Amino acid sequence: AACVSRVELSVSCRSLLDKDLRSRSDPLCVLLQDAGGGRWAELDRTERIKNCQDPEFCKKLVVDYYFEKVQKLKFGVYDIDNKTLDLNDDDYLGGIECTLGQVVSSSVFTRPLELKPGKPAGKGTIMVNKEEIKDTRVVYLEIEAQNLDKKDFLGKSDPFLEFYKQGDAGTWQLVYRSEVIKNNLNPCWRKFSVPLQTFCGGDFNKPIKVQPSEILCLLLQVICSLFMLTMSYQAVEFECIHPEKKQKKKSYKNSGIIRIKSCKIETEYSFLDYVMGGCQINFTVGVDFTASNGDPRSPDSLHHISPDGINEYLIAIWSVGSVVQDYDTDKLFPAFGFGAQVPPNWQVSHEFALNFNPSNPYCPGIQGVVDAYRQILPQIRLYGPTNFSPIINHVARFAAHSMQQGTAAHYYILLIITDGEITDLDQTRQAIVEASKLPTSIIIVGVGEADFKAMEFLDGDNGVLKSVTGEPAARDIVQFVPFRQFRNAPREALSQVVLAEVPKQLVSYYKWKGWPPLKP
Repeated sequence: AACVSRVELSVSCRSLLDKDLRSRSDPLCVLLQDAGGGRWAELDRTERIKNCQDPEFCKKLVVDYYFEKVQKLKFGVYDIDNKTLDLNDDDYLGGIECTLGQVVSSSVFTRPLELKPGKPAGKGTIMVNKEEIKDTRVVYLEIEAQNLDKKDFLGKSDPFLEFYKQGDAGTWQLVYRSEVIKNNLNPCWRKFSVPLQTFCGGDFNKPIKVQPSEILCLLLQVICSLFMLTMSYQAVEFECIHPEKKQKKKSYKNSGIIRIKSCKIETEYSFLDYVMGGCQINFTVGVDFTASNGDPRSPDSLHHISPDGINEYLIAIWSVGSVVQDYDTDKLFPAFGFGAQVPPNWQVSHEFALNFNPSNPYCPGIQGVVDAYRQILPQIRLYGPTNFSPIINHVARFAAHSMQQGTAAHYYILLIITDGEITDLDQTRQAIVEASKLPTSIIIVGVGEADFKAMEFLDGDNGVLKSVTGEPAARDIVQFVPFRQFRNAPREALSQVVLAEVPKQLVSYYKWKGWPPLKP
């Protein structure tokens, strides 16, 4: 997977242990990432600061960030008394283990240093601040042309625009091509946007070449400065000069006019902007307890818990929940079941709390969800049908309430784990279309060997999902994955696939609403 972003970490410490006899420690901080199998790989290290127990390291530590992965990190602080790079011969002043998700979702990530698990390194603490490495500005342009030269033999020209930026070697690199406007010498192109980094490398003084082109032949070129455009409060016009025509005709004036109607530069926020700004990601689990799963007491049942304490439902909960939990401060996750007869009246329910507490369905952490699932299995009767809409509407009610605040404070992820064909397809389509207008993403994991064509239809990857009445979804918010594709894969592979779309879905929602991060 391509990394969502790169993050720059600033590290400082307070009250470090003093290991030097005649002076204070000379600390350095090293950053390592879990490489699997109990191994740690060094990513980066800070400079060494002499004689300091409260260091504020200048060198930043840079990490590639992936939302869909649990990225385990280890910060280690050492007292450096020699010139070797090997840290094994240096005194260890303490360290911590955490995840990158915990760091980016904290205002300032602060932890007590430990010499080993459970053994404090005196009063030493470590503080980690974070900043995304990016230029998220986007340039928006509206351009038209007037009195362009006629180029086609039988008709008018078919003009389109091309923008080039100048590279360090002086070469020109294409950065944008507009649509073609047929048979028009006075074209007005659609408003368009290009990331500023792509457009000019973030350098306002870098020359931009604009070529109004025509399909049969190149027309002309002009050089303009983006800086001049953005500083102007009115439209800017450029003459299009054709070098060959200018040489041949003394009366030649120009080959038309390019008019920049508007040029705006705006910040386009990223997923990390919203998370670092305080957006909480609220995680809800919905579990299919229909009879098609089989009797949980039978080894053939999808709900049967194996001797090592797992089944496909539990693996899905752990895989997705272990990533998402770092982005929710209170670590309380509502968990529901559907399609079972529940006590005491044994009525079929499609929205019952796994902890049997409808007024407080929240489970403490992902382990709490797992425990509630295990405890409820022998207390209910698997039944049917398979209805998704009640639990989608349940989460949508919370998302709608949050949306009324008009801020990017809460985003909701619903994980539905199911074994088969959906019964209330029409109602579910309507529920998803309504939820697409809310700060919500839906992940569906299909367990077992059933035909999941309806789930793939809800995913919307082959076209925009529509309700029965024909209303299209405002956004693509559903991601479906059949578990069978991951049976022999590492456990983290499932979460990486199902969560890969969430950052884009979250950003697209807040961009659509025009809401900046809480604390930009």
